[in-house]
Amino acid sequence: MIREHFELRETITTILADSPEFIEAAEAGLIKARGEVEDYISSDDFFQTTYEPLAVSSSAPLVVKRMSEASFEAGVGPMAAVAASIAWAGIEKMRETGAEFGLIDNGGDIVMFSDKSVNVGIYAGQASSSGKFAFVIPPQKEILSVCTSSATVGSSVSFGTADAVVCFSRNPSKADAWATSLCNRVTPENFESIAPAGSSVFGVYAVIDDWIGKWGELFKIVPAKVDAGLITKGA
Repeated sequence: MIREHFELRETITTILADSPEFIEAAEAGLIKARGEVEDYISSDDFFQTTYEPLAVSSSAPLVVKRMSEASFEAGVGPMAAVAASIAWAGIEKMRETGAEFGLIDNGGDIVMFSDKSVNVGIYAGQASSSGKFAFVIPPQKEILSVCTSSATVGSSVSFGTADAVVCFSRNPSKADAWATSLCNRVTPENFESIAPAGSSVFGVYAVIDDWIGKWGELFKIVPAKVDAGLITKGA
């Protein structure tokens, strides 16, 4: 397996693939999607700054439309879905090129498909459970997203207190938007009431200090020693 670090301005990713050609395909998809988002922002800078759902023009590129749709489902601004939406474009390019395995981690938002089992470590900053467990993701023929938002780790804007909120969905844009939305609002007391029932998200795992919340369908969780050096970060 090849592990490649790829950066393009604020897009900071780790790409996993079985062949250099699939790494190249992923990078091409990331570059194209990133450029489309930037071009759209140049014509509507409110798209980049609003924290509210925002409709986009019918001529907007697919990556922008996906972000907008996700913003309405999760009740956040479209940029809450930017990382996974760009990663999604890279993953689709890998599949188009013939890959049977591909994984892109864009700043903690993972989009993947796989012909093998993959362990995804759970990192939640200074929480007591951080770095001690992992999800075991069995082979996934269809695209799967594992998106994480945190109020205590990383530089993303958050209005909450959660150390980590992980959302699982077949729609990466919506998983990313929901992770942000839930991280903004979740507490141990309201977790069940704000769970995204009826949405595209099928599982949520949340961590606040010593508290862990689980909702929906989650993959098997096993003890693990998460290597912090593998966490995607800027060079």
